[in-house]
Amino acid sequence: MTTRRHLLQTMMTTGVMAPLVAEARPRADDPWAEADRIVARIVRPHFPARDFVVTDFGATEGGKTKCTEAFAKAVDACTKAGGGRVVVPEGVWLTGPIHLKSNVNLFVSRDATVRFSTDTADYLPLVLTRWEGVECMNYSPLIYAFEAENIAVTGEGTLDGQASDVYWWPWKGKMNFGWREGTPNQDAARNRLFAMGDANTPVAERLFGEGSYLRPNFFEPYRCKNVLIEGVTLRNAPFWEVHPVLCRSVTVRGLTIDSAGPNTDGCDPESCRDVLIENCSFNTGDDCIAIKSGRNGDGRRVNVPSENIVIRGCRMKDGHGGVTIGSEITGGVHNVFAENCRMDSPDLWNAIRIKNNAMRGGNLGNFHFRNIAVGQVAHAVLTIDFNYEEGGKGAYHPVLKGVHLSSIVSGKSKYGIDAQGLPNAVVEDITLDHCAFDNVSDGVIVKYVRGMKFRGLTINGKPVSAP
Repeated sequence: MTTRRHLLQTMMTTGVMAPLVAEARPRADDPWAEADRIVARIVRPHFPARDFVVTDFGATEGGKTKCTEAFAKAVDACTKAGGGRVVVPEGVWLTGPIHLKSNVNLFVSRDATVRFSTDTADYLPLVLTRWEGVECMNYSPLIYAFEAENIAVTGEGTLDGQASDVYWWPWKGKMNFGWREGTPNQDAARNRLFAMGDANTPVAERLFGEGSYLRPNFFEPYRCKNVLIEGVTLRNAPFWEVHPVLCRSVTVRGLTIDSAGPNTDGCDPESCRDVLIENCSFNTGDDCIAIKSGRNGDGRRVNVPSENIVIRGCRMKDGHGGVTIGSEITGGVHNVFAENCRMDSPDLWNAIRIKNNAMRGGNLGNFHFRNIAVGQVAHAVLTIDFNYEEGGKGAYHPVLKGVHLSSIVSGKSKYGIDAQGLPNAVVEDITLDHCAFDNVSDGVIVKYVRGMKFRGLTINGKPVSAP
């Protein structure tokens, strides 16, 4: 009989996500049937067979001349014609932000690289964005869309944000990302923004941009419907990379994401409904995937959850968490399904990570994970942390009920499980079903958790009972 260790090796090297145990036919009450229904109703945008090549609108190849105006003219012509593709041919193209409009597919050809300007003034005027879960007026994201329908970024080319320890990343205020004592950073503006959010300052008065040092997101569709980003490579992001906000029907497929800078989360759907993330590769300086729904007071004002998220077939390398829920989750998160993923790196902190606190609050639950192969992670296979940042200092009670892991194998970690609620916010209904965690150095931590069930869980080859 194939051992779990051999099965882990097979899953990691071949990518075949075979279940650890034989599975019966799906029952009528199988929660995974809901994942199929979510995927079935997500609308993939379709576009007329019309091409608008950026060179026809004045774009110059070579990466030296800014093509911002040419890209904008191509987008305008495309949407006015009823839709189609804005085509970036092979070569290197320098531009400021690209603003998509309804029925436009930005197609980045194979062997094409779009390099985004490092001149901060190019990202003005300010636009409505969400920065670490709080709405404000800030620099335009590198690719942005507002209240558009049927939009896409596709192709096999590369989108390069050109962030480095010289541009964008030093604003984090960390020396390992290029910041030096006496140079500016984001801290003052970040604190001012969070205070504005908690004070319910009108969003139109939350003005940032030049002199504030809040880095822009890479790709941010805002209040959009039927969104697709597929096939392209994203690298060197200033900040969060794929960040749909208040969107419905989103597909993120076949991306290669490679950014080692601060807060370069790979994919952060925030207050979105019906999202599919599949067959993507993440190598990030923060969480690979992080599901969010607003921060603290501003999250309670907007009060829109993220719900109906399906993740499958993804590969996670470096990062803080493979699949993360939080920490900006005040609006709540419901119905998350992740399966058939591979995670493996000594610089990946956690495989499955849920982070919250008593400043956020939020109602979370109905999370399902299955058939996930973890080579190694630095901290834990499953981390639930209600002590994140402010911990229990706030007046709100985070709720988490219903986290189910099935057929998860891991080859190395410090902890198998690190699950910690709060004395007045107890985590409920955590189930691990036929999981095997090997080379675990420090066992498990379980605090303020009720209703934990282990069915066939082994750690270092030995059966483990629920505490």
